Amino acid sequence: MGLYPQPNKWTCGPFALKHALIMLGAFVDEVKIARMAGTHWWSGTDEIKLAKAARAFDAEMKLIRRREAEPARKLLLGYLKKNRPCIVCVDQWNHWITVVNGERGNHGRYVIIDSKAAPVVNILTWPQLRRRWGYIDKDSEDGRPIFDLHPILPRFRVRTKAAFSVQRAKYLRRSENEDFAFYWDEYVADLLTICKPRTARSYDVISMGEFLRRYEEMLVDLVAYWHGKVTKREIRKLLDNMKFVIDTYGLIIPRDREKRAITSIAILLSLWAAGKYGVEEFYGG
Repeated sequence: MGLYPQPNKWTCGPFALKHALIMLGAFVDEVKIARMAGTHWWSGTDEIKLAKAARAFDAEMKLIRRREAEPARKLLLGYLKKNRPCIVCVDQWNHWITVVNGERGNHGRYVIIDSKAAPVVNILTWPQLRRRWGYIDKDSEDGRPIFDLHPILPRFRVRTKAAFSVQRAKYLRRSENEDFAFYWDEYVADLLTICKPRTARSYDVISMGEFLRRYEEMLVDLVAYWHGKVTKREIRKLLDNMKFVIDTYGLIIPRDREKRAITSIAILLSLWAAGKYGVEEFYGG
């Protein structure tokens, strides 16, 4: 359920809906979405099937149509400002993508998740998105393009929403972060058991940056010492990934959970190291 490319040509619709739900802190396997939508290798998934699947996972997929680019852009930016991801059909209605953030202005950049090829997190300028988004109906008398917009509106209580800025998108696009993106949902699910979403009432908390300033060296030294084969650089990379996820979803660590967080993260790091390198027999076990 992470951020990775689709395995074939006809499942872009389920992937696009999955990516929209991930932005809202909900994690649904694309296979389940495809099954609910009735995705078919011959016809793919149309907007009616995707809307049906969205309802099955407690969300509404609206349909808004505009015949001019500028009104469509303003609507898109309005939903994105409210942290509502939008699915759009591009490339002459042959492919679904998810738009998760955008900048104002004619040269503004848009963060999209496009499952066609890795890296799936991409950045398009407004002219690039406009060209891909506008559908040209050859039978239309006026020749104006159609811009269909499908915002995803959750019916469930949203615990936390992802803030995917252009800078964060660039970071995830790096080749060294491919595995990180692939296991995105696992990072989020684990960290939600340790941290809490930040709210207006959040107080007496610490950020992940402050947490790492206090405890990173201790965690790195202990895990590297106990396991032996894992490098400190690898451990720091995992901690950086955790911080990236926590910052993206606006998570914090309550001070009364500080010791629990140290223990939980130490266990996660140790399990990861054991899973990657194996564990030799010790204590005669």
